[in-house]
Parts: sequence; structure tokens; C-alpha cells
Amino acid sequence: MTRPAVLFVCVHNAGRSQMAAAFLAAVAGDRIEVLSAGSQPGATVNPVAVAAMAEVGIDIAAAQPKILTPDAVQASDVVITMGCGDECPYFPGKRYEDWVLDDPAGQDLSFVRRVRDDISTRVDALVDSLIPKEDAS
Repeated sequence: MTRPAVLFVCVHNAGRSQMAAAFLAAVAGDRIEVLSAGSQPGATVNPVAVAAMAEVGIDIAAAQPKILTPDAVQASDVVITMGCGDECPYFPGKRYEDWVLDDPAGQDLSFVRRVRDDISTRVDALVDSLIPKEDAS
């Protein structure tokens, strides 16, 4: 089986999609290709998201927001959107999921922790759906 590619997309690629990509990379290792992008990427990753992820041992301080391109969508098997609406290109044959998550932009650490934990739970379920159980260990 080829390695599936997952693209996480949110507007600024500065919070939710960065946290999701980091969780997926941490959980799946090299078994899943992980990408993230934004329809209107910010200049930097949200420092509160960086702090929230550091609490669970994942460093996203060096991550950089990236622009969403049709090529990134086309190269992905699964596209997870997080509030970018109709700005996400659609290609037939891709698996699309829309994760309704609160935007951590401008929020305090306790708020961002709740978003982080919600993302972690969803990422675990995503991995379970993409990696057969015998390959999960």
C-alpha cells in the first residue's frame, strides 16, 4: 500500500491546521505524508498554539504558514478543511472532511488547549481510518 497523503487546511495556516499536522506527524510517523496550508496564510504560527503544543511535547515553533495551492490538494488523498469554506479547491476522487473547530486566533491558552485536545482526538480517529490495525504498531 502506498503512503497516504493528508492535507490540513485552515484560513491562516497558523493554528488549527498546524496543530493537526504536528499531531498527525507525531502519531503516524512516516506512514502518512502530512501537509498543511492556508487560503490566506498568516505571517507566523500562533504563539499560543505553539505554547499549547509544547505542553504535550510537540514543537511547532519552527513551522511556517504556507499558501494553499491546487497542486497540494491534487497531491493529497485526504483533505481536512477547518473553516476555509469555498476557497478550498475540489478535485473528484479525494476524501474531504470538514472539521468544525473553534479558531484559536486571539484566544488565551486555556481556550487553545481545548481546541488542541479536540484536534488530537480527531487525528487519532483519522489515523485509525488510514492505517490498517496490523500496520499501526
